[in-house]
Amino acid sequence: MRQKISQDTAPEERMKSYIERIAAGPRLSKDLSEDEAEDALELILNSSVSDIRSAVFLIAQRMKHETQEENIGAWKALAKTAPDCYTLPLVRLLQIADAFDGVVRVPYFGFYAIPLIAELGLPTCGLSAQSLPPKFGVTFEDLLVEHYACPAVEAGDRSRISALEKFRWGYLPLSLAHPALNRLAPLRRELVKRTLLSTLEKLLQPVRVQVGGNYLASSYFHKGYEEAMLAVSRLGGFDRVVFGNGHEGTTLYGVHKPAKIFRRKDTSGPEEIGLSSEKIFSAEIAENIHTAFETMKDTATTAENIARLGEEALSKGTGPAVPLIACQTATLRVLFEQCTDPSSAYKQALAVMKEGRVHQSLMNYLKFIKNC
Repeated sequence: MRQKISQDTAPEERMKSYIERIAAGPRLSKDLSEDEAEDALELILNSSVSDIRSAVFLIAQRMKHETQEENIGAWKALAKTAPDCYTLPLVRLLQIADAFDGVVRVPYFGFYAIPLIAELGLPTCGLSAQSLPPKFGVTFEDLLVEHYACPAVEAGDRSRISALEKFRWGYLPLSLAHPALNRLAPLRRELVKRTLLSTLEKLLQPVRVQVGGNYLASSYFHKGYEEAMLAVSRLGGFDRVVFGNGHEGTTLYGVHKPAKIFRRKDTSGPEEIGLSSEKIFSAEIAENIHTAFETMKDTATTAENIARLGEEALSKGTGPAVPLIACQTATLRVLFEQCTDPSSAYKQALAVMKEGRVHQSLMNYLKFIKNC
């Protein structure tokens, strides 16, 4: 039975002990307790230990593979060091949190689905960061800052929250959700590989509404990580969650392959759902979605291409992005029980895109956050 390390022990010595245990190789490494995992990540987030020890801990933890206790402990450290959650005067809010390392393989248009979902009655925000490892792909925040030249958000800047209140949809950055975690971005870029932070940061909740209306849609890439996400999500403030193995770590579920979805409502246990576009949509709609996705495989995944095709879809209702945006919009609305028939929800999304008003709303949003 190992001796518990006193909190009076110097931070570097505590971290040294944690590293010695988790970085002893595949057969000799030992797991940390929930309290120790919480202490270790809190030391990192508070800059109480060196960058070198922080980096070694994060990589060793992933190579050992985190236990449920360690994930919960790390989440408690994130929750303890996060700023206060901002309450919005809304009844419901869906937070979409795709993988923070973005997309690189096939253009993804979740950025443009967000205002469309809100237009159809469910206020929605996207949580992301400027591109992180291992993929260094395109994220919501990359599109805003790098393509649309919107100002990056510093800690304490409430402009994005003001925009979310005004438009009932928007995009929130990691720098707002968790400034201390955001400060680790340079270190994480040097690490190159995923860490436990990649799993937990998608579960942050920078804004919330009244009890009962806080929804989260996110994704897992490797089998097994959905268990950690479900366990941690019970500790956060989300009333309903949907996690699925969507395309390239996104919430575009069931398009590139059948998806396994885990849905939790309130305090009930998770419901497992098998989902594919062929299964939930009519044959004609499913074929349109499949053709659009295959077409996108020949298009470079750049912010410019995503923006060009996404804006064409929202302004005219034309182009190969249309079926993918309508698919994601309809699927999420059905999963969160905003409607019951996926094909009807898909057609409704198409009709609204053709009207062009969602594109105008996007342009107004961009102008607003640039002038805040």
